[in-house]
Amino acid sequence: MPEIDPTLRVEDFTYDLPESAIAQVPVEPRDSSRLLDTRDGTDHVFSELPELLEPGDLVVVNHTRVRPARLSGTRVDTGGSVELLLLGPSGDGGWVALARPSRRLRPGIELGFDEGVVGTVESEPEAGRVRIRFRGAEDEEAWVGRIGAIPLPPYIRAELEDDERYQTIFAEVVGSAAAPTAALHFTDGVVGALRSRGIEMTEVELEVGLGTFRPVTADRLADHVMHAERYRVGSEAVSAVETCRTRGGRVVAVGTTVMRTLESVAEADGRIRADEGVTDLFITPGYEFEVADLLLTNFHVPGSTLVALVAAALGSAWRDHYDSALERGYRFLSFGDAMLCDIPRTH
Repeated sequence: MPEIDPTLRVEDFTYDLPESAIAQVPVEPRDSSRLLDTRDGTDHVFSELPELLEPGDLVVVNHTRVRPARLSGTRVDTGGSVELLLLGPSGDGGWVALARPSRRLRPGIELGFDEGVVGTVESEPEAGRVRIRFRGAEDEEAWVGRIGAIPLPPYIRAELEDDERYQTIFAEVVGSAAAPTAALHFTDGVVGALRSRGIEMTEVELEVGLGTFRPVTADRLADHVMHAERYRVGSEAVSAVETCRTRGGRVVAVGTTVMRTLESVAEADGRIRADEGVTDLFITPGYEFEVADLLLTNFHVPGSTLVALVAAALGSAWRDHYDSALERGYRFLSFGDAMLCDIPRTH
């Protein structure tokens, strides 16, 4: 893992974000969102993305799908309401979940859910987390898909009329607790225009965890424990990157999740390898990028690891671009607008 500059402090990556700038609902259509090109400071509409890239470029997206992981149940013994937020499989046939309220949950307590499914608590709550095992569902993932609700980020307070608006058009593999939001702007029309311009696309997978919303509580970035997320990069993506390099094209990472995935499988010469595993890569200023030439990303929560990643790409200019975007009325965070950034790559 790259060493983090011990002088970097969380306060270096904070900024004033007015409540009014936080997008509560997505725009329609998706590609009518705004796009700030930080290379020259110009304003665009996202549908213009193909014209901002060059023939031969490669756009890399994350094809993960958000699990509708918020489940409402009742305690069998008391009838009290309990809400679970499934964080993922525990690896032994059960699940790890955030429970609310969790204070009085103990191993052996049973929770009732829709369709007659019962969950048994198997661990003492730790920071609200419990292990739980369900019975009564033949296919638990399918059952969760039927009865669960999409877990929106905590700063979104508006009701989402259509859950699919928090899924990208590339969403295939269920497993994320949050959407790879930079790809929410894409439409079939944008994809078609990219291909017509001679711009290729490929997919990788990173299961976005709730840790992406966890605030950095340490004063220094070097003291922050980065959240870990599962990734998978297949041979098709490896071939696409190699072919792009051969033809002199640029690799465009759509979102911080794709950037972290590509850098997690980077070889010393800027190529990537097919691999799957867990990454806790923390990209901060001073990091030497190996793979991507451009980053397409949304505007992120103040003081977050995601702002630190953007600062690694833009240097101190990140703050000027964020301030300018706020002054020009850009919408921020998950349902907000996007920015396109050059990446200082070592190869």
